[in-house]
Amino acid sequence: MCGIVGYIGGRDAQQILLRGLSRLEYRGYDSAGVAILDGGTISVRKKEGPLAGLAALLGASPLAGRVGVGHTRWATHGEPDTPNAHPHTDCTGRIALVHNGIIENYAALRKALREEGHRFASETDSEVLVHLIEKRYAGELLPAVREAVAEAEGAYAIAAISADSPGEIVVARKAGPLVIGLGEGEQFVASDVPAILEYTDRVVYLEDGDLARLTRNGIEIFDGALAPVSRTPHRVEWTIEQAEKGGFEKFMLKEIHEQPEALRNTLIGRILPDKTGVVLELPRVDEEAIRSLTKIFIISCGTACYAGMGGRYLLERYTDLAVEVDYSSEFRYRNPRLDRNTLVVTVSQSGETADTLASLRMAKERGCRIVSIVNVMGSSIDRESDGVLYTRAGPEIGVASTKAYTAQLAAFVLLTVHAGRIRGQMDGEEARGILAELEALPEKVARALRLEAQIREIAANYAGARSAFYLGRGFNYPTALEGALKLKEISYLHAEGYPAGEMKHGPIALIDREFPVVCICTKGENYGKMLSNIKEVEARGGRIIALATEGDDALAEIAEELIQVPPTREELSPIVNAVPLQLLAYHIARARGCDIDKPKNLAKSVTVE
Repeated sequence: MCGIVGYIGGRDAQQILLRGLSRLEYRGYDSAGVAILDGGTISVRKKEGPLAGLAALLGASPLAGRVGVGHTRWATHGEPDTPNAHPHTDCTGRIALVHNGIIENYAALRKALREEGHRFASETDSEVLVHLIEKRYAGELLPAVREAVAEAEGAYAIAAISADSPGEIVVARKAGPLVIGLGEGEQFVASDVPAILEYTDRVVYLEDGDLARLTRNGIEIFDGALAPVSRTPHRVEWTIEQAEKGGFEKFMLKEIHEQPEALRNTLIGRILPDKTGVVLELPRVDEEAIRSLTKIFIISCGTACYAGMGGRYLLERYTDLAVEVDYSSEFRYRNPRLDRNTLVVTVSQSGETADTLASLRMAKERGCRIVSIVNVMGSSIDRESDGVLYTRAGPEIGVASTKAYTAQLAAFVLLTVHAGRIRGQMDGEEARGILAELEALPEKVARALRLEAQIREIAANYAGARSAFYLGRGFNYPTALEGALKLKEISYLHAEGYPAGEMKHGPIALIDREFPVVCICTKGENYGKMLSNIKEVEARGGRIIALATEGDDALAEIAEELIQVPPTREELSPIVNAVPLQLLAYHIARARGCDIDKPKNLAKSVTVE
């Protein structure tokens, strides 16, 4: 992993590849490179570090040509250095390849290829693919690629060029995202739409097992046996402007401020006019299927898992179903009790999260119905689910998720009302109360955003901290986990979220006068107990940052800092409460001089297991 761009046409390939790679920087990377074909020769330039380094290299020694492939790499095999950067070439230098994914049997393939005389220049698993293509090449690139990927076990999205087949790019995918952009007299390929949206809004999403040949005049798509297949073109509705910073200093800050709009987009057209129910397009998970359910599993990773935990609290309260939440990376290695009456809900911003996709497939094999909450239409999880709730949050470029998280929580509210009404566990009046509050959330989030100046001042006082705790109860326990994750993701401060009632069972031993504790204490059924927990922290001298409801001054004498948010129904309060915690993490990271949009060691879209 992480980003692929390819171009064939009549324009300068170098500029298109560099611009496309710059659009993929949000995915996280440690090196970048391009291979450009011109005059029967492939020239490669690659460099460790930021894309600016590669751009400088190409500026000093430009590459002419109208066919090429480019890549940004996030290391999985081999050090993050220039030799391991993509593109990789074969022994002759006449074939070049870029690859996202993991080749699980690369060691055995590498050993066999070496014994046959192939010379390797990197430590990567990816390089075995280009040597396999070299081995199988007999005048045509497409069948050589097909035979090469047939030998590889694992996940891949690849784009290959050959000096002996100069009029084409051949691409293939298995468990790795790849999209083709359609132009007039030119074609594009990329691992994500933003890389090519500047040039075309007509795209074709490849499916697992697909191979494709791109020429200036069009594309051909094939299955694994090289039989032609048809894939429907889509028109992308996102604009270039949506992927720009919009005047904010960082993508993350822009996306924090986009949350009112993202929430409106998540809800639009899905709430009945009388607010007694919702309209969800889940054709393969109909009312009969929902009535037959006996259990729900929610599986996801990272921030999406905390959204899933929030979903569990909602579903358990308003349906009569047992609900479990699990990390996708763990779910596959348990032996969960799954059957046709189990609903599995997967959550993924990108729709390409490798562990979540693998868990989805395992659940499908056991007969489960799959409903997914995703942000990217046409993604792998989208295509393989029985029903999908699109969050419609728009492109999220910052590595640390913000608007996708609150949109996922809103989607869980919709799903809860849908299931609760069908199963007779929620009456129309209760649905009306929840949905009226849900429709009011964009404005409440906008009000919470107006606290930024206060939060910026608070952040300045805590930028030198070494660790922090985040405490919550009930619906806001997952909020505490997400708040802590945001802080450690972008500021590199150690932070942990806990159920407030667990403090006395160990963590309180760490509290002293230098230790900040963020306490989520908005009004709700656990308010009194939360106050007691906060006083326990106060008694140990902890520095309390309290998140409270507007008009609640009970914490003013206890807390060192008091942030007050609009009053919100408890079940929906995590959506509003997340916003000040995002801003707090952002401004602490900013005060510490951190690279907020591209935090170290993290990738936006985790497409390997």
